[in-house]
Amino acid sequence: MSADALLVTSLTNIRYLTGFTGSAGMLFLLPGDTVLVTDGRYETQAAEQLSASGAPARVEVAAAAEQKKLCSSLVAGAGVATLALEAAHVSWARQRDFEADWFPGVALEATVGLVEELRQVKDPGEIDRLARAAEVADEALAAVRDRLAAGPTEAEFGRALDFQMMELGAAGPSFETIVASGPNAAKPHHRPSSRVVAPSEPVVIDFGALVDGYCSDMTRTVWLGDVEDPRLRKALDVVLESQAAGVAAVRAGVACADVDAACRSVIEAAGLGDRFVHGTGHGVGLDIHEAPTVSRTSTDTLQAGHVVTVEPGVYLPGVGGVRIEDTVVVTEQGCRPLTRTAKDRP
Repeated sequence: MSADALLVTSLTNIRYLTGFTGSAGMLFLLPGDTVLVTDGRYETQAAEQLSASGAPARVEVAAAAEQKKLCSSLVAGAGVATLALEAAHVSWARQRDFEADWFPGVALEATVGLVEELRQVKDPGEIDRLARAAEVADEALAAVRDRLAAGPTEAEFGRALDFQMMELGAAGPSFETIVASGPNAAKPHHRPSSRVVAPSEPVVIDFGALVDGYCSDMTRTVWLGDVEDPRLRKALDVVLESQAAGVAAVRAGVACADVDAACRSVIEAAGLGDRFVHGTGHGVGLDIHEAPTVSRTSTDTLQAGHVVTVEPGVYLPGVGGVRIEDTVVVTEQGCRPLTRTAKDRP
């Protein structure tokens, strides 16, 4: 970055850098000064959270109508000639406002992924939060899984799982819970419906807990009784083998594309390559999907401290599908799983 200063507008990135969790804020990284600008709703909260995090930043409070004047004075007072913006988090309209009204005479520079790159490698405190989020999800599924035998609808079971995660301390689900039964299991991002879960069919459950701002992500394909359809039995066996191969391939220094290849090669060898219709995984942290990307086109390389998913799947339209996913912490020797629920082998 060649700019003199950076304006952070992504609330997730502001939280990462300062600990501030409010819904309105802008963070200025200026020469010799770091300033969080927010409004009166968050005056006390911002001061408390920045103090607790130890972030070397100060808080400036102004009503929304006064923030343009305040921000302009901060940038001008610091002698900033070029101000970097987070391109992925600033709309075209807002950039034009910044250029014309907020920071006239200041050159604006687009940047991509500066803070997100810092977020990729998790520190021990972050890994502890991610582990707790995964633990809550594991415990929640164990607590409600027997309800499937009563024949709930997908939506009923999804609500029960979400509620149980909150009962165990989660702020809520880390994304919209997926419960996909029978033929619906062939839809990777199916939304829970009024369909009743029935015996001898797959139920793909993809869900996670949000704990202290950090996400978990796990998928299990569960069954009530035996797997009667030989096509689904084959899919289950292949995905179990594929997912194990992908987890075994995870290690610091390994290309993410190679982890994808480890999963994909097993499925392709079984003649189901065209039925694995998404990438193998993604990073997890403050966002449910973040860098690095684990896919065949990824140019990322795993580092110790990355937290990624490994989630191959096989989807058979009109029949059903299987997906199995774990979230793992990358280490120098391999990886450590955070999600621990056993995988069904009926």
